[in-house]
Amino acid sequence: MADMRYDDNPDVVLVGAGIMSATLGTVLKELEPSLTIAMFETLHDCALESSEGWNNAGTGHAANCELNYTPQRADGSVDIAKALEVNVEFDLSRQLWAHLVKRGAIPDPRAFIHPCPHMSFVWGPENVAFLKARYAEMSAHHCYHGMAYSEDPKVIAGWAPLIIEGRDPGEPIAATRIVTGTDVDYGALTHLLVEQLSAQPGFAVHYNRKVVALDRVDDGRWAVTVEDTYDGTRQTVTAKFVFIGAGGGSLPLLQASKIPEGRGYGGFPVSGIWLRCDVDAVSERHHAKVYGKAASGSPPMSVPHLDTRIIGGKRSLLFGPYAGFSSKFLKHGSLEDLFTSLTHENIVPLLDVAKDNVALSEYLIGQVLQSSDHQFATLKGFFPRANKKDWREAVAGQRVQTIKPTGQHSIFKKEGALEFGTELVAAHDKSICALLGASPGASTAAFIALEVLQTCFADKLTPDAWLPRLKAVIPTYGIDLKRDADACRRTRAETAPILKIENV
Repeated sequence: MADMRYDDNPDVVLVGAGIMSATLGTVLKELEPSLTIAMFETLHDCALESSEGWNNAGTGHAANCELNYTPQRADGSVDIAKALEVNVEFDLSRQLWAHLVKRGAIPDPRAFIHPCPHMSFVWGPENVAFLKARYAEMSAHHCYHGMAYSEDPKVIAGWAPLIIEGRDPGEPIAATRIVTGTDVDYGALTHLLVEQLSAQPGFAVHYNRKVVALDRVDDGRWAVTVEDTYDGTRQTVTAKFVFIGAGGGSLPLLQASKIPEGRGYGGFPVSGIWLRCDVDAVSERHHAKVYGKAASGSPPMSVPHLDTRIIGGKRSLLFGPYAGFSSKFLKHGSLEDLFTSLTHENIVPLLDVAKDNVALSEYLIGQVLQSSDHQFATLKGFFPRANKKDWREAVAGQRVQTIKPTGQHSIFKKEGALEFGTELVAAHDKSICALLGASPGASTAAFIALEVLQTCFADKLTPDAWLPRLKAVIPTYGIDLKRDADACRRTRAETAPILKIENV
């Protein structure tokens, strides 16, 4: 760890030691190595919340298989616009990681990323028709080159035998598969990023330090008050720029900053539960991430999937997530989090969202009331011959869905919208920025870091400042990979061998 005291008053403070702060810190130090950066984390290590390997699905969200990104229109056609956006955002992460591997900052990409086919799998005539229409749209686009489709049980069994064995042979089924998918351990990646940052001068990570106050000072800097979680002592540093990347803890800190841009924002926590199988005889027979259709009213993060996971060199299977409810904003948080986040400015937007999302409420209540037998029955929809004794329950990471105030209304008529993605909220002078929301989250951390640059450091993104270096780190910066097929093919062909993943 670099030797930097609290009273050094860094240029940048990163709140939270998860994948988001680690990625932004990495990008900033790549662009301007002289920056001094302090990272503060409440827990005793980095990546212990949503970035931890078992707390997220590790899909490497390239929007290959997640059916919630491709809604069906009323006329039966499929809209792939959102999927394309997420798909090329993952390319930015690939470029950043490949750059770090090339310069030796990450010694071996297999420490965090592995090739793993991504599949979508459905059953029933209506769902088969949907998947076929989805495939027609996606396979016609260069971003999904190499995607395969089949309704043949023998072909699908060759891709993923566990989802076919024991299934009714007369049941209509369909699947798509793309071999360029990956499994990413974002916990391992976060550790690698923080480790390489800590080896650089001008960076320090402080664990067991909770940010408890954010106040502007007269010179425009931010006073960041930090509490030692062991003895309760407090110290304050000042910084030119603060990034609040604390996952579920971001909303309370945004509120504490009192910036006008944060007024009215609220959050609704959704917990998750996995079923996990560590039996080698089972996990070795399944090499894919298989996504199905979500239940009516469920949030995007609750799309069911049967995943290969490789964490700490061990191959396992993960199924879920089953949504639940906890008033905590963090897995290691407090049951009071939801209630202490309520203010006179966000209570009306929250109630407005509740009124308009009855189906989601019913879904969550149903999930909370599910027995273990009901949960296992859902798994058997994907894996008919699953044996209950091979699976155990595991608690996933906590997510806080953003409630965004909308419209210009009086305090008593303010409306709200439930946001399922991520959202940056920055002060007008760009001195502080908070990241709210959840999925696709970790997989698009590089894209989010670039959004922070464009939002808060636009004056630095010029040919005589950071831009040349940024293009060296992210070669396709400024290029729309959805439109430029040659650039898309080129960057994938270049990054795949460096990251030791598949390319077609």
